[in-house]
Amino acid sequence: MSFQIDNDLFAQFVDTSVEPEVLADGCIWCEGPVWIGERLYFNDIPNKRMLSWHPVNGVELVLDNNEFANGNTRGLDGRMVSCEHGGRRVIARNNPGDLNDVQVIADQYQGMRLNSPNDVVIKSDGTVWFTDPSYGIDSNAQGYQAISEIGSNNVYRVDENGSVNCVVDDFEKPNGLAFSPDESLLYIADSGAIGGSEFSVVDHRLPHHIRVFNVIDNTLENSRVFVEIDAGVPDGFRVDSEGYLWCSAADGIRCLSPEGELIGKILLPAPVANCCFGGESGTDLFITASDRVYRVRTNRIDAQSMQT
Repeated sequence: MSFQIDNDLFAQFVDTSVEPEVLADGCIWCEGPVWIGERLYFNDIPNKRMLSWHPVNGVELVLDNNEFANGNTRGLDGRMVSCEHGGRRVIARNNPGDLNDVQVIADQYQGMRLNSPNDVVIKSDGTVWFTDPSYGIDSNAQGYQAISEIGSNNVYRVDENGSVNCVVDDFEKPNGLAFSPDESLLYIADSGAIGGSEFSVVDHRLPHHIRVFNVIDNTLENSRVFVEIDAGVPDGFRVDSEGYLWCSAADGIRCLSPEGELIGKILLPAPVANCCFGGESGTDLFITASDRVYRVRTNRIDAQSMQT
């Protein structure tokens, strides 16, 4: 069985009568799922490519050189915003398939190159928030290794005037991040318990949790641990419109209440990197799990879809 029900709510959230559906396979490490227009986009990081899935056309190659892009999100203007490990930058594209149609949002902090931006989220005021661990520059899987110019793994906010501001600097490896529905809270994963790109090598003496912060005047205060993940580490995650977190782990997706209670799990045979809501109704949960992409039917929508 692919579901674990810890609270009766989970059976109301997810159609547990239908097994997770495989939409794509043959990748190495899938990441960055985002629904834009009528299709799902996702990255296959080690293969340096972006793919898409369409209900009619199936899987198609979008970009064959995406600079080892990781996390993607949809901007308020509908453009795709992406984190590039290889380019060491955060970018926006009007056309996801056009390599040259790129606007650089951030590529340095105080004159120093970023490490390898990992995941990104857009606040309703237009500010861009992203995590910048060293996974990309630590790994030779992308053809090179580099030393961090900044010397730490931070979380940043990019204001509408283009200024890049460090909002947190005490993470081991900041990873996925998402706002609560009212944007009063920001959740940030710390996947410091894994080294490099080896998800299977986990040292639980290091961080394997999600922290939550109060957002006050676009600064972060009152840091505390929201939940620890005991199977692997938390990577990417989403918050739905009622504040429930849908979080990646080594054994699948965990649904957590706004208080951190485990509601249930979507159990999968490989570690999960990320997930997103989308589809025609906005309630399909798309999951990138190692070499495959899955779809699970729910009745939830992403908190980001409430932005105006």
